[in-house]
Amino acid sequence: MKISQLTPEEKLIYVGLLTIEQKDELVGQLFDEDSYFNPIQDAKDNWIISIEEIEQNKNHEFEWLQKLEMIIFIPKE
Repeated sequence: MKISQLTPEEKLIYVGLLTIEQKDELVGQLFDEDSYFNPIQDAKDNWIISIEEIEQNKNHEFEWLQKLEMIIFIPKE
């Protein structure tokens, strides 16, 4: 599922799935004037990024985030 297919309710529980290479590309990069991307790992050790970071991204270099596969967020304990 892609971000454009999510309902507002689904956006509350889904996150973008990253490869290790994509995660490495985002670390230390700004998505707007004073906010950095913050990829984290979920309970299954997937690298993920929040819907908020994807939707608030103003950095044209990372427009590919809109095409990420979306998965349900399961936090680490």
